[in-house]
Amino acid sequence: MNKPTALVTGASRGIGRAIAARLLADGFDVVNFSRTPPADPMPGETFRPVDLSDTEAAAAAARELAASRQVLHLVNNAGLIRVAPLADASPADMAHTLALNLIAPMVLAQALLPAMRAARFGRIVNIGSRAGLGKPGRTAYGASKAGLAGMSRTWALELAADGITVNTVAPGPVATELFNQSNPPGDPRTLALEAAIPVGRVGRPEEVAHAVAMFLHRDAGFITGQLLYVCGGVSAGSAG
Repeated sequence: MNKPTALVTGASRGIGRAIAARLLADGFDVVNFSRTPPADPMPGETFRPVDLSDTEAAAAAARELAASRQVLHLVNNAGLIRVAPLADASPADMAHTLALNLIAPMVLAQALLPAMRAARFGRIVNIGSRAGLGKPGRTAYGASKAGLAGMSRTWALELAADGITVNTVAPGPVATELFNQSNPPGDPRTLALEAAIPVGRVGRPEEVAHAVAMFLHRDAGFITGQLLYVCGGVSAGSAG
């Protein structure tokens, strides 16, 4: 029996890397659409260099993939964040952020949709963010992630009758390479951040990957249109 194929964007590092590793362990072949190759290629992984902020390039790469193999699982993980207060937010930053965080997931899903409909089965998981609830300095990023969650619910309603589920996983603070660069472990500011998280620590990429794997499972066909925060309780409010 052929292994199922999952397309995971931004899978060369961070949360995307953990998602790719988890899906490979779960018996998938993984296609990685990213700008840069992973430092540690894994058996069963195919890397394809794609600048997903270029809408035409993203759509063309997805159409090429759909023509070469059946892809019934899509994880839209690639994302961009540019931090700026409202006074400094620019239309150019907004446009670039939306191109990668919102438009790329749409064109990738459109390219894979015919095969999913033909199979009467599909799984789409979009990676949102707790920042979609609001966070200072996240005008563009927060808008894109809130929009992604809304778009996911719309797709869930449109595609449910075709056996296709669409869900969103929204991480809170997670210890990726980039996070640790800005928040060194043991630094007083990092410790203060951890203390503000109800579970008392930041998350691990593997914990986000676990949530993604759950939504992708064949037995998850009755779960669609959902937004799952993987945030250590931050989205629920303060424990104090």
